Amino acid sequence: MKKILPSFSYIFHPIFIPAIATLFYLFYNDADFVTHEKIFVLFQVVIVTVFIPILAFLLLRATGNIDSVMISKISQRKIPLIIHCFLIILLVRKSITIDRYTELHFFLLGGLLSTLLALILLFANIKASLHLIAISSLTVFVIGLSLHLRVQSIFTITILILLNGFIASSRLEMKAHTYKELVIGFCLGAIPQLLLLVLWL
Repeated sequence: MKKILPSFSYIFHPIFIPAIATLFYLFYNDADFVTHEKIFVLFQVVIVTVFIPILAFLLLRATGNIDSVMISKISQRKIPLIIHCFLIILLVRKSITIDRYTELHFFLLGGLLSTLLALILLFANIKASLHLIAISSLTVFVIGLSLHLRVQSIFTITILILLNGFIASSRLEMKAHTYKELVIGFCLGAIPQLLLLVLWL
């Protein structure tokens, strides 16, 4: 099990979570969008939240500003988080708008708030687990979607809750975080999503 746990940190890396959330959103709202619109929305989210961050990572690594994909050092986290904030702002202002993609729009806004809080904490020399921010925000979002659209998702929600535990264990096994950093990460991810639920639930 100890050999398997680290794989959760890579499979559920934070950059993949917005795309996964988009898939859930499109699946649960299947009847509301035609196929080409679904592909277009997913394409935009993947380009902005996966491919651009990967290119930014490669550039930052080439210039010596980052030494690994997990960005374990506090000093190396500021630039990637700032870039992530700008990319999310781009999405919610230009593509995933509140009038057309309401639930996904608020999920991304919650992610933006979580990222800003994590960035602020870095200046106080406090590191939050970005993995726990990502998976906890996704879990709350899927629960919210299930309630909002009245979809039975007990199995999916159970898996997501278990994933929170597996990913936390993975980060501990890799010695990437302390228990405190994991709890902070979980709270930073879940609470903004919970607060924004009242605006679209």
